[in-house]
Amino acid sequence: MTQAKLNPDLELIEIPAGNLNIMGYVDESEVNGPGCRAVVWVQGCLRECPGCFNPASWSFEINQLMSIDTLAQKILNNPRNEGITFSGGEPFWQAPALAELARQVKAAGLNVMSFTGFTLEQLRSPSAPAGAEDLLEQLDLLIDGAYIEPLAVNRPDSLVSSSNQRVHLFNPDLSDRLTWASDQIEIHVLKDGSRIITGYRGEMNLLE
Repeated sequence: MTQAKLNPDLELIEIPAGNLNIMGYVDESEVNGPGCRAVVWVQGCLRECPGCFNPASWSFEINQLMSIDTLAQKILNNPRNEGITFSGGEPFWQAPALAELARQVKAAGLNVMSFTGFTLEQLRSPSAPAGAEDLLEQLDLLIDGAYIEPLAVNRPDSLVSSSNQRVHLFNPDLSDRLTWASDQIEIHVLKDGSRIITGYRGEMNLLE
């Protein structure tokens, strides 16, 4: 199991209150959870797993600051978004802000899902990142466990990207909607002409 590395500089990276440090964002994704979803990739992860889909997300340096309120409005402005998925990076290093974002979109009827390199047991332990329990309380669905390259799974009947990972369904209303697969990718063309490639076989890539 990949262990989180100690990073003595982590405590020096301060995100202004009411904001998230994100790596990227897309609307209307269908490969990052049930249905049509907004996806927020947060910036910062300690694990540096070999074969990671998003190595550009490892740094905790400020990438793109976005206020929670602005991001919530952005998500809700697209009527096709049925839910939101938190990915990264490691979402639980920004748990308090994501919990507030989750509360806002859930109040409007959206469901909330997160990926994490932690196990559920670690997130419920005294050593969990600050705010972890608060974020867990907002989730309808959690995929836990670090990505382990030798255990990689790419097939149409798998919801996870490596076989050690687990699906935790907290909202039974989604039980018949667990239909995405580990061999799907998407390409989103943005207004500026750049592209985001996302899915278990691609990395969350920004291409010129």
